[in-house]
Amino acid sequence: MPHIAVTMIAGRDRKTKQILAEKLCSTLIETLGVESKFVSVSIEDIEMEKWESAMQRIPENTMIINPNK
Repeated sequence: MPHIAVTMIAGRDRKTKQILAEKLCSTLIETLGVESKFVSVSIEDIEMEKWESAMQRIPENTMIINPNK
C-alpha cells in the first residue's frame, strides 16, 4: 500500500490540499499501476520557524529530491 506524506509550510487551505492529494494519488496510481483503494496521502503543515527541525525527522536516505544537495 503506497502512502505519500507531504510536509509543507502552513498556510494553504483545505481545498488546495485536497487538489494536491488527488493529483499525487493519480500520479502514484498511474506510475506504480496500483488500485486507488491502496493509496493514501497525508499532508502535515509546519510553521516556518519549525521547518528546519521538522525536516531533520526525515531520514536523508529516504529523500529522493533534496533541494539542499
